[in-house]
Amino acid sequence: MTDNPTKQRAVPSVSVTYARSGASTQANALGMLPMQERAYERRGEQYLLIKSPPASGKSRALMFIALDKLANQGLKQAIVVVPERSIGASFHDEPLSKYGFWADWHVAPKWNLCDAPGGDNGGKVKALGAFLESADKVLVCTHATFRFAVDAYGLEAFDERLIAVDEFHHVSSHPDNRLGQHLGQLIARGRTHIVAMTGSYFRGDAEAVLAPQDEAKFDTVTYTYYEQLSGYQYLKQLDIGYFFYSGSYVDDILKVLDPAEKTIIHIPNVNSRESTKDKMREVEHIIEALGEWQGIDAATGFQRVKLVDGRVLRIADLVDDDAARRERVSAALKDSAQKHNRDHVDIIIALGMAKEGFDWIWCEHALTVGYRASLTEIVQIIGRATRDAPGKTRARFTNLIAEPDAAEAAVSEAVNDTLKAIAASLLMEQVLAPRFEFRSKHPDSGPTPGFDYGPAGYDPGRCNVGVNEQTGTYQIEIKGLAEPRSPEAARICQQDLNEVIAAFVQDKPSIERGLFDEDLVPEELTQVRMGKIIKEKYPGLDAEDQEAVRQHAIAALNLTQQAKRLVTAGEGQTESEGDGTPNTALIEGVRRFAMDVRELDIDLIDRINPFGEAYAILATAMSEDSLKQVAAAITAKRTALTPEEAKDLAVRAVQFKKERGRVPALDAQDAWERRMAEGAAAFMRFKKEGRYE
Repeated sequence: MTDNPTKQRAVPSVSVTYARSGASTQANALGMLPMQERAYERRGEQYLLIKSPPASGKSRALMFIALDKLANQGLKQAIVVVPERSIGASFHDEPLSKYGFWADWHVAPKWNLCDAPGGDNGGKVKALGAFLESADKVLVCTHATFRFAVDAYGLEAFDERLIAVDEFHHVSSHPDNRLGQHLGQLIARGRTHIVAMTGSYFRGDAEAVLAPQDEAKFDTVTYTYYEQLSGYQYLKQLDIGYFFYSGSYVDDILKVLDPAEKTIIHIPNVNSRESTKDKMREVEHIIEALGEWQGIDAATGFQRVKLVDGRVLRIADLVDDDAARRERVSAALKDSAQKHNRDHVDIIIALGMAKEGFDWIWCEHALTVGYRASLTEIVQIIGRATRDAPGKTRARFTNLIAEPDAAEAAVSEAVNDTLKAIAASLLMEQVLAPRFEFRSKHPDSGPTPGFDYGPAGYDPGRCNVGVNEQTGTYQIEIKGLAEPRSPEAARICQQDLNEVIAAFVQDKPSIERGLFDEDLVPEELTQVRMGKIIKEKYPGLDAEDQEAVRQHAIAALNLTQQAKRLVTAGEGQTESEGDGTPNTALIEGVRRFAMDVRELDIDLIDRINPFGEAYAILATAMSEDSLKQVAAAITAKRTALTPEEAKDLAVRAVQFKKERGRVPALDAQDAWERRMAEGAAAFMRFKKEGRYE
């Protein structure tokens, strides 16, 4: 890396290239895109969860389903519930029959309560009550208005009606989350249909969205980022990366901000370490760093800034404390007449805005300063840049993070932010990868129709990797893989592996040891820590199914990481060479890894440190001094084996004895066998000392 301020720094990142088949933008005879068609096929379900990326058409998918429920399934009314008023615009009238559907979507103006003045309570709750008494069919309101209305009118008022919850990740099963409580009560009553939609692949960051028994009742339609982006017409490459800076971020921002790219800059929250505590001055600094201020455009309120090359940028400032000025800028950004005008605006600077539901198809770069605590928020921010638009072939997300500073009192907070940023990066790599379908390899295994096994075809003598481009699925055979037995375990392996991986990579002890413990035996993370997380997350599964889920989750994480490593190494390019980052095309890498190893088995996968590749990127992204400091801060906290860890290792030792007919040996050649033996010995010692109840 260079310290020349005029040269842009290459940001360490994963870069995924997609097919650009145009499939996800092609409508069928009813005017439905592939995701909408997939959701419509499940329209008869009472409880439906649609997990699909931003811009894949969830709002319209709901319109098709709701119209069918009203016309053909005997429901009286449909109530669409959105988290904030601005998102209500997504449900304005649509002439669906113009594109081949058998009905149009219509919401009487008085029933789109998101457009009505006033707060979410009071008059809007009365309006919802009047709607329930009327013969009209569709109402749109905020989550808050709906919550107040359930309190006011009771659950039975919503019998035989469809409740459609947009941005479902706002819901939580936490007792304080009223919307989550109401939905749980409606499901228990069983007289309401519910369609839930989310563009985030992580259902809440700490709390589950629904109680497990309620969630099990939902039929899930999943449409992945991989399918969405592979089917675009224009966008073919998405880069995800983080970049560390020292000092003030405004001094370093031009090293990652390219004024030629359409960019949304999310400046840090005023309470974060990265903030200078003067948000207005930060915006001024960014504008000054870009060029010479030319005044404010009278029509839009955009700032005009002249670059060195003479080009004039239009910058939308959504940070401004003057509400009238900010509203004028916001209105100019929402001007539907300018939706297809690429030159309308160049850079948007925001604080807490321009995220969920914000639609600017031209955005090529989402630049976020400071770590964002919520994975859901990160997914939403990235979603702003993944719209397909003419001439837009590449999009990127950059997270600008302050390097830990030895002089700083809050060095542990800085280290935590660094670890969280790495976790977020690992998760996004999983989200961008294709859907993995793991199969246990047996002597009688054979090819599955619809899958392409490469030029040589299916080889019965080895573990194969098959690709179904139609469904965006990669089928990977693994020797010794435990298969899920119960329907719930099968559902988790098919749909929820990213949820499991999210819990694992955010587990502080796991990521700390995976990155900085030189004596780490990988199985302590892949088997013990991951096993413990799954046990806590899915206590209802039996031990065999918990193990099957563990194996599937660690296979998904480690295969993605190994694919990234292989392709990066294959490019033979270091960051200082060339002008960009190596293309770590995950897709080719998965196949190459499976072909390069002698035999793809679960023991081999368990022996890989899931954080090894993240460390390699961190070492290129951070200065050597800072890296040493982070390692020292984490190493200083390391403790001897705890009773709980000893117990977990002892359980693995018992399993080892069942499989091998002998106990693990303290002097074994294999590091994992030695570690199990140490754990078992410590367990016996702790037991004697009465450390277990």
